[in-house]
Amino acid sequence: MTDEAFLLDLLNSTPVVDGTQRDVLDADWLRAHGGTGATAELKATREARDVLQALVRGETGVAALTPLLDDVRRRPAITADGVEWTVDVTEPRRPAVRAVLAWDALRRHSPGRLRPCANTECRLFLIDHSKPNKARWCSMATCGNRMKARRHYERTRN
Repeated sequence: MTDEAFLLDLLNSTPVVDGTQRDVLDADWLRAHGGTGATAELKATREARDVLQALVRGETGVAALTPLLDDVRRRPAITADGVEWTVDVTEPRRPAVRAVLAWDALRRHSPGRLRPCANTECRLFLIDHSKPNKARWCSMATCGNRMKARRHYERTRN
């Protein structure tokens, strides 16, 4: 799984189901995404998810990432292909740091492409890979269809 896909899965681990927000981030989710499922890892990953969700929604600034990156170091290694960077971080914090680094890479290489779904009743996020960068919904089949149907209903009932 790419880091970008991991980040989106993590951000989308609090879906709204039948009108209620659920938290699907648990030990099984972590193991399925390359983690160990340990309690400390779950706690650190939830903390990173919550900060990143608030950051993408514009509810907090980048300074909120500071505690997530305390004591994290990148170490260079020279290889035949060039320089490879290794992240030095304690095992329980590895998925959390991976998510923060994925967010930063996406922010730098594809600015404005990661955003919350435009459906205010939805808690999911999307990464817009379309050329015009105009995607608004996490899914056209669900949120997009609902929002278009709602607008159509509002226009035709008056």
